[in-house]
Amino acid sequence: MADLDKQELRRFHRHIILPEIGLKGQKKLKESSVLVVGAGGLGAPVLQYLTAAGIGTIGIMDDDKVEEINLQRQVLYGGRDLGKHKAIIAKTRLERMSSLVNFQIFNIRLKPENAVEFISKFEYIVDASDNLETHFLINDTCIREKKFMAYAAASGFNGMVSIFNYKNGPSFRCAYDGGKILQEERPGEKGMLGVLSGIVGAIEACELIKAVLGRKDVLSGQLLKIDILKMEFQKEKIERIESNFRT
Repeated sequence: MADLDKQELRRFHRHIILPEIGLKGQKKLKESSVLVVGAGGLGAPVLQYLTAAGIGTIGIMDDDKVEEINLQRQVLYGGRDLGKHKAIIAKTRLERMSSLVNFQIFNIRLKPENAVEFISKFEYIVDASDNLETHFLINDTCIREKKFMAYAAASGFNGMVSIFNYKNGPSFRCAYDGGKILQEERPGEKGMLGVLSGIVGAIEACELIKAVLGRKDVLSGQLLKIDILKMEFQKEKIERIESNFRT
């Protein structure tokens, strides 16, 4: 396991003194590689917190360009970034946060024909996309490649977070088939309070970090539902459906 240098020991001191992380856990974060699919409303806070946490390698996958309508919730970008690729701008911003992370950018959309190629390159996957088709694609590819995925969705004043395929836990399809997840409406279709992205994305990043550390108390087999208008948080149990794991 790679040692931490003096700079890393200083930077991550508040992690290291936590018994739940410690020096061993911080080294594990340093050695890990995470692919974040989507660099928009959810992806922006996820990327920022994974960078700050000391993840060693972070892949940023998004083929979109920055639009003015994004700026109300996608906090990595500003007015000067309009028309530029999100993945490229995100990398530039994140490198200013930390020079300790190896960033890899992919200005391409995840598709059935390239999903295995990209997902197989990384140990851990974050689904920060905004459509049902991509959720299914990431889920099915992660099952095939024997990886778990952090999942989140946000719309209006409501969000959802879970960890799927974790230590034989339920998958996204299990949650969907069990009626826990409904067809999502994209932010542009329903609207969204901007800070919702930050709240949900931060929780998704937290769960991914816990899962990388191998903790048992992650949101596996549970779907966290968030209503920030009422400020209510509820957990719903997800049952594993064996047929969803036949690849």
